[in-house]
Amino acid sequence: MSIPKYSEAIAYSLERLEKELAPELTYHNLWHTQEGVIPASQQIAQLSGVGERDLGLLEVAAAFHDIGFTETQANHELVGARIAAQILPEFGFSAREIEAVMGMIIATRLPQSPRTLLEEILADADLDVFGRNDFFARNEALRQEWANNGQRIALGPWYEGQLAFLRSHEYFTPAAKMLRGAMKEKHLRMLEEKVAGEVSSRQ
Repeated sequence: MSIPKYSEAIAYSLERLEKELAPELTYHNLWHTQEGVIPASQQIAQLSGVGERDLGLLEVAAAFHDIGFTETQANHELVGARIAAQILPEFGFSAREIEAVMGMIIATRLPQSPRTLLEEILADADLDVFGRNDFFARNEALRQEWANNGQRIALGPWYEGQLAFLRSHEYFTPAAKMLRGAMKEKHLRMLEEKVAGEVSSRQ
Protein backbone atom coordinates (compact mmCIF):
# COMPACT_ATOMS: atom_id res chain seq x y z
CA MET A 1 0.00 0.00 0.00
CA SER A 2 1.46 3.34 -1.06
CA ILE A 3 1.90 6.09 1.53
CA PRO A 4 0.17 9.39 0.76
CA LYS A 5 2.20 12.58 0.56
CA TYR A 6 1.00 13.94 3.89
CA SER A 7 3.44 16.85 4.23
CA GLU A 8 2.86 18.02 0.65
CA ALA A 9 -0.91 18.01 1.17
CA ILE A 10 -0.53 19.99 4.39
CA ALA A 11 1.75 22.51 2.67
CA TYR A 12 -0.81 22.91 -0.13
CA SER A 13 -3.59 23.76 2.30
CA LEU A 14 -1.50 26.11 4.43
CA GLU A 15 -0.35 27.99 1.34
CA ARG A 16 -3.94 28.46 0.19
CA LEU A 17 -4.98 29.65 3.64
CA GLU A 18 -2.12 32.16 3.68
CA LYS A 19 -2.91 33.54 0.21
CA GLU A 20 -6.71 33.26 -0.03
CA LEU A 21 -8.27 33.89 3.39
CA ALA A 22 -9.92 37.30 3.69
CA PRO A 23 -8.18 39.72 6.11
CA GLU A 24 -11.54 40.17 7.85
CA LEU A 25 -11.09 36.65 9.25
CA THR A 26 -9.30 37.68 12.42
CA TYR A 27 -10.03 34.35 14.15
CA HIS A 28 -10.38 31.75 11.39
CA ASN A 29 -7.00 32.68 9.92
CA LEU A 30 -3.79 30.85 9.11
CA TRP A 31 -2.61 31.15 12.72
CA HIS A 32 -5.69 29.30 14.00
CA THR A 33 -4.91 26.31 11.78
CA GLN A 34 -1.12 26.30 11.81
CA GLU A 35 -0.41 27.31 15.42
CA GLY A 36 -3.64 26.19 17.07
CA VAL A 37 -5.44 23.22 15.59
CA ILE A 38 -2.56 21.24 14.06
CA PRO A 39 -0.39 21.21 17.23
CA ALA A 40 -3.45 20.47 19.40
CA SER A 41 -4.37 17.56 17.12
CA GLN A 42 -0.84 16.17 17.39
CA GLN A 43 -0.77 16.50 21.17
CA ILE A 44 -4.17 14.87 21.72
CA ALA A 45 -3.36 12.11 19.22
CA GLN A 46 -0.08 11.29 20.97
CA LEU A 47 -1.85 10.97 24.32
CA SER A 48 -4.60 8.90 22.67
CA GLY A 49 -2.21 6.32 21.20
CA VAL A 50 -2.94 7.11 17.53
CA GLY A 51 -0.76 5.25 15.04
CA GLU A 52 1.52 6.87 12.47
CA ARG A 53 -0.71 6.56 9.40
CA ASP A 54 -3.81 7.73 11.23
CA LEU A 55 -1.78 10.62 12.63
CA GLY A 56 -0.90 11.60 9.07
CA LEU A 57 -4.57 11.64 8.09
CA LEU A 58 -5.42 13.65 11.20
CA GLU A 59 -2.74 16.25 10.46
CA VAL A 60 -4.01 16.63 6.90
CA ALA A 61 -7.60 17.01 8.11
CA ALA A 62 -6.44 19.63 10.62
CA ALA A 63 -4.68 21.54 7.84
CA PHE A 64 -7.78 21.39 5.62
CA HIS A 65 -10.47 21.89 8.28
CA ASP A 66 -10.97 25.60 7.50
CA ILE A 67 -9.98 25.65 3.82
CA GLY A 68 -13.66 26.11 2.97
CA PHE A 69 -13.31 29.68 4.25
CA THR A 70 -11.35 30.44 1.06
CA GLU A 71 -14.70 30.18 -0.76
CA THR A 72 -17.44 30.85 1.79
CA GLN A 73 -18.16 31.25 5.48
CA ALA A 74 -21.56 29.54 5.38
CA ASN A 75 -21.24 25.74 5.52
CA HIS A 76 -17.48 26.10 5.14
CA GLU A 77 -16.92 22.60 6.56
CA LEU A 78 -18.88 21.03 3.71
CA VAL A 79 -16.97 23.12 1.19
CA GLY A 80 -13.70 22.15 2.85
CA ALA A 81 -14.61 18.46 2.63
CA ARG A 82 -15.36 18.92 -1.09
CA ILE A 83 -12.03 20.68 -1.67
CA ALA A 84 -10.22 17.84 0.14
CA ALA A 85 -12.02 15.25 -2.01
CA GLN A 86 -10.96 17.10 -5.16
CA ILE A 87 -7.34 17.74 -4.20
CA LEU A 88 -6.13 14.78 -2.15
CA PRO A 89 -6.05 12.22 -4.99
CA GLU A 90 -3.23 14.33 -6.44
CA PHE A 91 -1.22 13.55 -3.30
CA GLY A 92 -1.77 9.79 -3.42
CA PHE A 93 -4.66 9.45 -0.97
CA SER A 94 -7.01 6.49 -1.44
CA ALA A 95 -10.78 6.80 -1.46
CA ARG A 96 -10.93 5.37 2.08
CA GLU A 97 -8.32 7.83 3.33
CA ILE A 98 -10.10 10.77 1.70
CA GLU A 99 -13.39 9.68 3.25
CA ALA A 100 -11.71 9.65 6.67
CA VAL A 101 -10.32 13.16 6.15
CA MET A 102 -13.71 14.45 4.97
CA GLY A 103 -15.36 12.95 8.04
CA MET A 104 -12.91 14.70 10.33
CA ILE A 105 -13.46 18.07 8.64
CA ILE A 106 -17.25 17.75 8.89
CA ALA A 107 -16.93 16.68 12.56
CA THR A 108 -15.76 20.21 13.40
CA ARG A 109 -19.13 21.61 12.32
CA LEU A 110 -21.24 22.95 15.18
CA PRO A 111 -22.89 21.26 16.94
CA GLN A 112 -20.01 18.81 16.79
CA SER A 113 -20.98 15.19 16.16
CA PRO A 114 -17.82 13.07 15.72
CA ARG A 115 -18.24 9.33 15.08
CA THR A 116 -14.65 8.05 15.30
CA LEU A 117 -11.65 8.68 17.55
CA LEU A 118 -9.91 10.72 14.85
CA GLU A 119 -13.04 12.84 14.39
CA GLU A 120 -13.25 13.34 18.16
CA ILE A 121 -9.61 14.45 18.27
CA LEU A 122 -10.04 17.05 15.53
CA ALA A 123 -13.29 18.31 17.05
CA ASP A 124 -11.50 18.76 20.38
CA ALA A 125 -8.47 20.36 18.74
CA ASP A 126 -10.65 22.90 16.95
CA LEU A 127 -11.94 24.12 20.33
CA ASP A 128 -8.66 23.57 22.19
CA VAL A 129 -8.59 27.33 22.80
CA PHE A 130 -11.31 27.00 25.46
CA GLY A 131 -8.64 25.66 27.80
CA ARG A 132 -5.64 27.69 26.63
CA ASN A 133 -4.06 30.74 28.22
CA ASP A 134 -4.88 32.87 25.16
CA PHE A 135 -8.63 32.16 25.38
CA PHE A 136 -9.76 35.74 25.96
CA ALA A 137 -7.42 37.21 23.33
CA ARG A 138 -8.63 34.72 20.74
CA ASN A 139 -12.22 35.22 21.88
CA GLU A 140 -11.89 38.95 21.19
CA ALA A 141 -10.46 38.09 17.76
CA LEU A 142 -13.61 36.04 17.11
CA ARG A 143 -15.83 38.92 18.23
CA GLN A 144 -13.91 41.23 15.89
CA GLU A 145 -14.37 38.74 13.04
CA TRP A 146 -18.13 38.78 13.62
CA ALA A 147 -18.07 42.60 13.62
CA ASN A 148 -16.08 42.61 10.39
CA ASN A 149 -18.89 40.59 8.86
CA GLY A 150 -21.63 42.92 10.03
CA GLN A 151 -22.52 41.24 13.32
CA ARG A 152 -21.56 43.79 15.96
CA ILE A 153 -22.36 42.48 19.44
CA ALA A 154 -21.98 44.51 22.63
CA LEU A 155 -19.64 43.04 25.21
CA GLY A 156 -22.36 42.01 27.67
CA PRO A 157 -24.44 39.96 25.22
CA TRP A 158 -21.25 38.58 23.70
CA TYR A 159 -20.02 37.27 27.05
CA GLU A 160 -23.47 35.82 27.75
CA GLY A 161 -23.37 33.91 24.47
CA GLN A 162 -19.84 32.67 25.05
CA LEU A 163 -20.75 31.57 28.57
CA ALA A 164 -23.71 29.58 27.28
CA PHE A 165 -21.49 27.95 24.65
CA LEU A 166 -18.82 26.95 27.17
CA ARG A 167 -21.45 25.58 29.54
CA SER A 168 -22.86 23.37 26.78
CA HIS A 169 -19.47 22.18 25.55
CA GLU A 170 -17.75 18.94 26.56
CA TYR A 171 -14.47 17.65 25.21
CA PHE A 172 -14.85 14.19 23.68
CA THR A 173 -11.43 12.64 24.33
CA PRO A 174 -9.98 11.88 27.77
CA ALA A 175 -6.74 13.49 26.56
CA ALA A 176 -8.38 16.85 25.82
CA LYS A 177 -10.25 16.76 29.11
CA MET A 178 -6.96 16.16 30.91
CA LEU A 179 -5.09 18.84 28.96
CA ARG A 180 -7.70 21.59 28.87
CA GLY A 181 -10.54 20.75 31.25
CA ALA A 182 -9.29 22.60 34.34
CA MET A 183 -8.38 25.80 32.49
CA LYS A 184 -11.65 25.69 30.59
CA GLU A 185 -13.52 25.61 33.90
CA LYS A 186 -11.47 28.59 35.08
CA HIS A 187 -12.46 30.52 31.95
CA LEU A 188 -16.08 29.56 32.52
CA ARG A 189 -15.93 31.05 36.02
CA MET A 190 -14.27 34.18 34.66
CA LEU A 191 -17.01 34.55 32.03
CA GLU A 192 -19.62 34.23 34.77
CA GLU A 193 -17.91 37.11 36.61
CA LYS A 194 -17.76 39.21 33.45
CA VAL A 195 -21.46 38.59 32.74
CA ALA A 196 -22.37 39.49 36.32
CA GLY A 197 -20.27 42.64 36.05
CA GLU A 198 -21.93 43.68 32.80
CA VAL A 199 -25.38 43.07 34.27
CA SER A 200 -24.66 45.13 37.38
CA SER A 201 -23.22 47.98 35.31
CA ARG A 202 -26.48 48.20 33.34
CA GLN A 203 -28.59 48.46 36.49
